[in-house]
Amino acid sequence: MSDPDAPDLDPGAVLWSAPPEQRAGRPLLVLLHGYGADEHDLYGLVPYLPEGFLVASVRAPLAPSWPAPGAAWYPIEDLSTRDAGAVTDAAESFLAWLDDAGHDGPVGLLGFSQGGAVSLQALRLQPERFAFAVVLAGYVAPGELPRDAELAELKPPVFWGRGARDEVIPASLVAHTTEWLPGHVDLSGRVYAGLTHSVSQAELDDVATFLAKRLEPTTSSA
Repeated sequence: MSDPDAPDLDPGAVLWSAPPEQRAGRPLLVLLHGYGADEHDLYGLVPYLPEGFLVASVRAPLAPSWPAPGAAWYPIEDLSTRDAGAVTDAAESFLAWLDDAGHDGPVGLLGFSQGGAVSLQALRLQPERFAFAVVLAGYVAPGELPRDAELAELKPPVFWGRGARDEVIPASLVAHTTEWLPGHVDLSGRVYAGLTHSVSQAELDDVATFLAKRLEPTTSSA
């Protein structure tokens, strides 16, 4: 159940790659942007992604601290602290939006930075709901959640990409994520030499390959 105090996402601030009449049953890829961005940010990646997905790019529900533009999934007081409870609240808000969207096909997530953290938290809250996740420059929030063991049983595919020169995500959270993910998901990914807190063409190529595999039909062995 979603937190009643979690702020709502604006259903009018969602960019869809297809009109309502063309959405039913298609695999949905939801894009969750980073701090200070909005729904237009990651939507620019759509031409680089496999065409088989229905894409929805959502806007986070909070305003970041002045003078940062855009939107935020949860507050950041400084670069050394992240409130795991606030990440959970943000994931609850996202899940409530997904409930209202009422999509009847498989759902995958692609999040950058804050959006990546929220994607993983949503996966932990409702592990059976998501087919996969792509996390770019994101992390796993510390602490335990009630359904972590179920996630470890299901082990959905997760791609985690990050830059070797990313100085935005604290080293302690990178270390925690490095230790936590392999025991809970089917992990793939890469650390990109020279990359800062951003996305490179090499990373996009790897993401496209990962996503294309998610579209391959499941075949039974003879």
